[in-house]
Amino acid sequence: MSDKNQNTEFHHALKVDKDLCTGCTHCMTVCPTRAIRVRGGVASIIANRCVDCGECYRACPVSAIGVEQNDLDIIFRYPVRVILIPAVLIGQFSHKIPVSRIYGALSDLGFTHVYQVENTVDMVLEAYTGFKELNEIRPLISSFCPAIVRLIQVRFPDLVDNIIKVNPPIDMSALYYLEKIKSTGIRQQDIGLFYATPCAAKIAAVKSPVGDTESVVTGVINMNFLYNKIQKSLQNSETSENMPVTDDLLNSRGVMWSLTRGESMHSEKRALAVDGIRNVTELLENLENDRLGYVDFLELRACDEGCAGGILMTGNRFLTVERLRKMAAQMSLRDNEEQKKIIDGFMNLKEHSFLGNIEPRNIEKLDEDTSVAMKKMERKRRLMCFLPGFDCAACGAPDCQTLAEDIVQGHSSISNCIFLQQQMINQNLLSSEKAYRITEQIWGKDRLEKNCNKIGAEDENS
Repeated sequence: MSDKNQNTEFHHALKVDKDLCTGCTHCMTVCPTRAIRVRGGVASIIANRCVDCGECYRACPVSAIGVEQNDLDIIFRYPVRVILIPAVLIGQFSHKIPVSRIYGALSDLGFTHVYQVENTVDMVLEAYTGFKELNEIRPLISSFCPAIVRLIQVRFPDLVDNIIKVNPPIDMSALYYLEKIKSTGIRQQDIGLFYATPCAAKIAAVKSPVGDTESVVTGVINMNFLYNKIQKSLQNSETSENMPVTDDLLNSRGVMWSLTRGESMHSEKRALAVDGIRNVTELLENLENDRLGYVDFLELRACDEGCAGGILMTGNRFLTVERLRKMAAQMSLRDNEEQKKIIDGFMNLKEHSFLGNIEPRNIEKLDEDTSVAMKKMERKRRLMCFLPGFDCAACGAPDCQTLAEDIVQGHSSISNCIFLQQQMINQNLLSSEKAYRITEQIWGKDRLEKNCNKIGAEDENS
């Protein structure tokens, strides 16, 4: 298991459209890493804090936060065009639609091959077993959800060593299928591997992999975009023809993998499956404070119901889960569940199963110099004696403690607090004009003007 160089920067898939953003603070107050501030009436994402969990995307009432993706036309740069899809894409469609027809619709879009990323789940399980035997630390934490891996890096850095350093199925399937195509004589430069993603975090993981230097995945297509394209193709029965299903390794374990309890169900010892970024954060706080007791394995997912609840999913997550559970039940009747599908080709990929070193990126650290950090912490605590603790976000930060931290880091001022502003005005320490300008700097020059077109106002829809 060799260490690989860690990328120095996180890639981020979530972007703020400054023309649409109203600075409402919805996104800022739901962010689990306090990565958003409001300045000039517009939300701004702090790159080294963001984990691309997508909570801001869900919360935005005006769709000002978007998710980047590669243009579909990019696939035509490659003679061989592979779309790697997760099972949750199939789960969004009625069980009455054959999988081969969905694959046919993807063929209509220009893809020459379709392959489900959960085909290699048994390879991942085998790698899990090997990793557990070599590492005594417990609990081990799944590396499947990239938002959770990044959350641990930036907010719970002491738990980084608990992460299982095994590539998730998307990477294993990309490697496996790439080798499979190359074995037919096709050059690697002629092969494009594109992933249909249900979330922003997986885009970021492909662009800047954690514990690895690069991904063999060429590009990423957002699932909501792809789903709508497939639906349109399916409605045109003249163009949508069936395409052979080549998922030679897919089984019930793979179909269930991306859902809540899809991994933990295979643990022989005590395991917990937790979904939803706030639930995960609470559990990690308990783990960090040694309040969990013995747990062998933690399956943690940022989205409710796992990938079925991803922000780029179009279908109802509960119906998607129901369909996939039925599909898995039907498969289990055919599969020998005691016999994992480990093929000879896995031995060639085994060395690629493991991730390199995952570095902590502690956002709570106030300075690299310990003595300086201690002084900043003392100043932060003194500031909290004066800040009201209302966590109203009117200062442009999500809460009072974050404002205090921003102040000691030189990114904000105590006069940004509207309550302390009034005290400073009363004590002749701040003029009313200056206080008004500070408010304009945070919320924009026109924010305090009458506006009947805003959400909830009388002319909202005009």
